[in-house]
Amino acid sequence: MIPRETIDEIKNRIDIVDIVGDFVTLKRSGQNYKALSPFTNEKTASFYVVPSKGIFKDFSSGKGGDGITFVMEHEGMSYVETLRYLAKKYGVEIQDENPEFSAPDAQSDRDSLYIVMNFAKGHFKELLFNSDEGRSIGLTYFRERGFNDQTIEKFELGYTTNEWDGLNRKAQAAGYSEDRLEKAGLIIRKDDNRVYDRFRGRVIFPVHNLAGKVIAFGARTLTKAKDQPKYINSPETDIYHKSNVLYGLFQAKNAVRRENFCYLVEGYTDVISMYQADVDNVVASSGTALTEEQIKLVRRFTENVTVLFDGDEAGIKAALRGIDLVLKGGLNVRIVLLPDGEDPDSYSRKHGSSAFKEFLRTHSQDFISFKIDRYSKDSQDPVRKAEAIRDIVTSISLIPDAIKRSVYIQETSQLLKMPETVLFTELNKIVIGDRKKKDQDKVKEEPQIYDAQREDQSLKQHDVNFSEQIQEREAIRLLLNYADSELEVDIDLVSYFISEFEDIQFGNSSYAKIYRDFYNSKYEGTLIDSSHFMSTGNEELKKLVAELTIRKYYVSPLWGNKYNIHINDEKDNLFEHAHQTVLRRKYRYVQRVIEENKEKLKIAEQNNNHDEVDHLIELQVKLKIKDVEIAKELGIVSGKY
Repeated sequence: MIPRETIDEIKNRIDIVDIVGDFVTLKRSGQNYKALSPFTNEKTASFYVVPSKGIFKDFSSGKGGDGITFVMEHEGMSYVETLRYLAKKYGVEIQDENPEFSAPDAQSDRDSLYIVMNFAKGHFKELLFNSDEGRSIGLTYFRERGFNDQTIEKFELGYTTNEWDGLNRKAQAAGYSEDRLEKAGLIIRKDDNRVYDRFRGRVIFPVHNLAGKVIAFGARTLTKAKDQPKYINSPETDIYHKSNVLYGLFQAKNAVRRENFCYLVEGYTDVISMYQADVDNVVASSGTALTEEQIKLVRRFTENVTVLFDGDEAGIKAALRGIDLVLKGGLNVRIVLLPDGEDPDSYSRKHGSSAFKEFLRTHSQDFISFKIDRYSKDSQDPVRKAEAIRDIVTSISLIPDAIKRSVYIQETSQLLKMPETVLFTELNKIVIGDRKKKDQDKVKEEPQIYDAQREDQSLKQHDVNFSEQIQEREAIRLLLNYADSELEVDIDLVSYFISEFEDIQFGNSSYAKIYRDFYNSKYEGTLIDSSHFMSTGNEELKKLVAELTIRKYYVSPLWGNKYNIHINDEKDNLFEHAHQTVLRRKYRYVQRVIEENKEKLKIAEQNNNHDEVDHLIELQVKLKIKDVEIAKELGIVSGKY
């Protein structure tokens, strides 16, 4: 267990902009930061970070909280594993109070997989540098590829000897069970229940997640045995889904932000060779076909991608397949075709860093030019030319942004000397056809059964309760943002609400919890704010507090100054706002009690309980009088608000 003092030290060192920035490219927005949601595939930024309060709020997915919550949500870590990750990031030493609870298999399933993968990484690195086989075979191979010690360390490369169960024996001796090793994909169990290491006699390429944790391995054989595949990779596990991972992104993410574009290549050695050639904004799809999830991952850091392909026929076909997927993902794509027979690794080693970077710069094409060059040899064949034009327009139709589509149509028109109207007509046909298909697919879905009678019965009560919770929510929002603000001399917001809500209970349990903490702190002579709940609340409460303390939209003071418009801050009219909130809260509360009283009256009449009927009628009259008084002060003529 991690001592309380250590947890507090970790929390004190947390910089939420720094933490979130490891996973998302943040852009300043006033005093805060915003970005595209890392949890959904949105097109407009609705993810906000507020440094002054140490919180984030994602309006797209509804998630919110502090830096610890973000890492837990984003990486799927447990609370303890997140604390360990942040402690390592900020240089906080952890000394467990009860070390026996820190044994490898005492952690949660996911945490234990991270731990065992980290052990395996250390084992492979140890073999690379400190075993005779590792130095003579593995290290020699890396040296021949031109990888220096800094590169080997940055990518945490390793080697595994050609033993049947070397890792398995070493791991069990360290306290790791075969079950954990099997779940991590490090060993394979045969039908006769015998087990053996998955990776044997190969150089090792660890695959990292965005937090830098090893989640998988790729392994390359250095022999020419025909019965062995060149590469083998970790299987899918609870922490590794290959379609959601890009090799090298952990190492490249800062460079990608800096350059505002990234190179996309095919394999491990391509990434490392380009890094050696001083091109460090490069990632790989790890030998798998590019996926939508990988494109979304890139989009968190940049909207600009340059895809490198081999210049042979297979490379060109792969380029054509990949272009449409990247465009559909909302990215701007360029293509570089390497000379036939070359890949990034071979070309950079053959020609050197400077020549390689110059080649990348001068041979980068947008996708339209690339496709036109591809089809230019058939330019004399009208049928093939028409197919080529239709193919280009089809690719343009996949671009989500209408303005970008229009620009690309104009460029295609100029390059192909085709009227824009013809191209736009074809574009509209494709777009309309896609929409019709989507609409037809929706119709095929099983319709929901609509129960009109049940809906009618629940509407009235729902209207009252829902409206009451809206007013509760607004009262809590004001408390979280302005608890220490004075409404009048010696009267702060907390005191005002306590005096006005003396006989009114909050129906929502989360709102009630927040109000109760404010109430208690006031009478204890202290004053809490939103940070109290971010440090003591559960994840659901943190999410709620983040949502209520971050405004999604605000008017820029610069805009107001430009047009000579005075923009009121909410605090300017805080008393009026608080007073109106109190009135609305009371109004909805009275309405609910009136409805509840009506039901009680019906039951009393049915039971011929005359005393109860008289009492309830008297109460109903008082409630109606109060209802009218509050409505009048609110300016509600019809009694509805």
